[in-house]
Amino acid sequence: MAEWLSHVLIAYALATLLSWRWSWITPQYKTLAMIGSFVPDLNRFELLISEHTVEALLGIPFSWSPLHFLSGSLLAVAIGSLLVAPRYRTRVFSVLALGVATHHAIDLFLVSLSGHSYSILWPLTQYAPPTPSLYLSTDRWPALVAGAVAGIVRLLDERSG
Repeated sequence: MAEWLSHVLIAYALATLLSWRWSWITPQYKTLAMIGSFVPDLNRFELLISEHTVEALLGIPFSWSPLHFLSGSLLAVAIGSLLVAPRYRTRVFSVLALGVATHHAIDLFLVSLSGHSYSILWPLTQYAPPTPSLYLSTDRWPALVAGAVAGIVRLLDERSG
């Protein structure tokens, strides 16, 4: 749970910082960036609906795993951006992709026994970048740091607005 909170808070902070430069990033778009930070973890739906169940329902091979790679996340964002009116699609795609990017960037710092992160660019390459192994997904301190950053950004945003 602390990991999800970290993802949301960092996406909020970055979207807020970007809103200082681009006025079209309104609170609604900040919320979409925060939603985008959850997209890579949609692969956890497997805990509710197994891949085998989805395969049986659809009649085709299925896996939740690609959602946690950049390509799968961006595909989900592209599909999600089709759910809004055409004039909003570029902006919706942009802020959802921002949330996805923050999620993947933060995950590159997770502790790994191999010293390498996951193959973020799969299926383009199997390369797994090295990780500094800063924290576990169960650690609480990253959420505290993210909360402090988001709080400072919020205070600065309120003062400037």
